Amino acid sequence: MSKDKKIVFSGGGSGGHSVIAMTLIEYFRSQGIKDIQYIGSYHGLEKDLAHKNNIPYHAISTGKLRRYFSFENFIDFFKFIFGVLQCFVLFLGKLRTTDIVFATGGFVSVPSAIAGKILGKKVYLHEQTSRLGLANKIISKFSDKIFVSFESTKDFISKPCIVSGYPIRSSFFNSKEKIIYNRPLLFITGGGNGSKFINDLVDDWFDSLSEKFHIIHQVGQQYINDYLEKRSENYEIFGFMDNLPQVLSSADLIISRAGAGIVSEILALKKKVLFIPLKIAQRNEQFHNAMEVVKCGHGRILSEDDYQCSDLIGILNDLENVKIDSLTTHKNKALNPTELIFQNL
Repeated sequence: MSKDKKIVFSGGGSGGHSVIAMTLIEYFRSQGIKDIQYIGSYHGLEKDLAHKNNIPYHAISTGKLRRYFSFENFIDFFKFIFGVLQCFVLFLGKLRTTDIVFATGGFVSVPSAIAGKILGKKVYLHEQTSRLGLANKIISKFSDKIFVSFESTKDFISKPCIVSGYPIRSSFFNSKEKIIYNRPLLFITGGGNGSKFINDLVDDWFDSLSEKFHIIHQVGQQYINDYLEKRSENYEIFGFMDNLPQVLSSADLIISRAGAGIVSEILALKKKVLFIPLKIAQRNEQFHNAMEVVKCGHGRILSEDDYQCSDLIGILNDLENVKIDSLTTHKNKALNPTELIFQNL
């Protein structure tokens, strides 16, 4: 791709949509692409990340399109229309020389994809999860190229797709030396915001878990005060983790939700994991994400409904006995997803 290309990224609403955009931008910049800007919401995480990474940022109005009846749908429809108009103004003004609109998902990226396509820009989409959400279904209709993380996602898209894999931050492969403890390291996380369900699970099994493992628990910032008294030599807690790549690389076992990001990171690092998918996730996407690891042999799934009648320690013992060397390699066509995406722009 020519280094003179001008690219506008758009994505937000969750950390996954924003972080993957930052990962791609970091790589594109390393390849000499200098003119990269961002369209996002007024108050989303993407705004903070863009400013932190010195990316010119343009805020627009955004509204969520729900699959169920809600009075908020009426209000958000007009927010959405206004967001589309704002994107038209941007692409006819400050961003008129843009060549590519790259959407990483979330409803904030729908207006830029629609306006970009109508005004003759190339529109590209990356779908991180194994199943498309409503926003990305809409964006896919306007996309010139669609990149997906998993082979199975192709069955849900009518257009040809490129199985790029999930672009993973370079820090996951360049992390410092592994953390060594005198017990197996169990990393427990409910994601950046934490999970009350997983936190409660830890409470229920705390004595058994802390007797066997050294535990690093990402509880979420909103829950951290509830766990301060439990801190001990073998139980560390964090609200939000800055050294996630090092911890994931060092973990012997992981208990986690099954967002696309951490699923892809676990696949890349070949870590043994027990997934507890979010029950209310759209189209049960976390379950299908988790199945990508289960197919490879180093993952197990425990549903929220089955938790009470399950033996958590027994499941973890079973995972400990998995032989990594005998695992099926993940059939991902891209050894370097960021490079493959870059080459196909």
